[in-house]
Amino acid sequence: MSEKKIKLTGTEEVRDFVREAGKCDFDIDISYNRVIIDAKSFLGVLSLDLNRELTVKYGGHDMNFENVLSKYATA
Repeated sequence: MSEKKIKLTGTEEVRDFVREAGKCDFDIDISYNRVIIDAKSFLGVLSLDLNRELTVKYGGHDMNFENVLSKYATA
């Protein structure tokens, strides 16, 4: 399982992230504290506190998805 920290600041970024996650054939979870959401769910991701750093956990490899993660990655 790979793990990255990202920050999404608005609905356009959430839409971009969820669109790329939906193209992957492996499970992707996004979480903050104890709340874990399927990263392929637009409304689920929007329900998270977007003012916080989010943790993405995924069990596969897709170059386009990796590029999106890099785009929104925090330090």
